[in-house]
Order: sequence, then structure tokens, then C-alpha cells
Amino acid sequence: MLSGGSCVSIYSEDKYVSMDLDFIETGVSSRAKVTMCMENLGFVQDHRYFKHPEVELLVEFPAGPLGIGNEPITQFNEIPTAVGVLRLLTPTDCVKDRLAWFYHAGDTECLEQACLVARKHVIDFDEIVRWSAGEGKAEEFEKLKRSLISTQGN
Repeated sequence: MLSGGSCVSIYSEDKYVSMDLDFIETGVSSRAKVTMCMENLGFVQDHRYFKHPEVELLVEFPAGPLGIGNEPITQFNEIPTAVGVLRLLTPTDCVKDRLAWFYHAGDTECLEQACLVARKHVIDFDEIVRWSAGEGKAEEFEKLKRSLISTQGN
């Protein structure tokens, strides 16, 4: 499943551009199988990334399980493409993912990315309130909520 900044790129209609694709394994597949598959596609492993001579983007397969902060992901979005279905975080989970980086690492760029997604999509703010409380960040979210909600629908 696609996660991270690439979801922001998709949901913000490229207002933010990520230079890597983060795929989290959701099934039972060994790292050796993933590596073999990527190599068959012409990618070469360079530390934690896979690179391809004809592709600018890096591909990474961070260790699972898929979760945001302390919580597993149970829902996902699907986007049909010419080569198959792309599974990715929902817009609400994408906002939570970016907020997790802001909450726990102080990454203000991720807060801006959360606003970009909220600007283009309907976000379940009740869910983000609930999740933020579980992360011990309810008070911080209350300070941010106005700026996120004010971007909604713009």
C-alpha cells in the first residue's frame, strides 16, 4: 500500500511533489521476493531504496505493519490505473500520517502537507480528534484544527 509523501502528491494534485514512493507490505511477502521483483523490473537496490536508470523516483518498502502513530490502518483507498489498482491511504489517514510527523518529529513541512490534502478533500476531523487524543496530542490538534479546517474546500 502506498503511504507517505506520494499520497500527499496524489491528494494535493501535485501541489506537493514527493521524490520517492513508500510502499508498505500488507501481505505475506519476503524482502527477497520484493527485491527479486524490483530487479526483474530493472531496479537496483541502493541501501533502503530501489533506483531505476530511467525513473527519477526512488522506491522504498518500509517495514510494516501499516500504521499511523500507535494505530494500525484498517481502511484504504483504491485508485484504478491503466496497469491495475493502486491501494493507498485514505485522505483522512494521509492527513493523520503527516500530522504524526509533525507531532512526533516537529516537521512543519508535514503540517503544510496535511493542509494541502485537507484543502482538496473532505477530511473526517472527528476521526483526527480521536486519533490525536490516542497519540497524546489532543491539545496540539485543537491548536491546529482551525488552520486545517479553514483550508477545507479551498
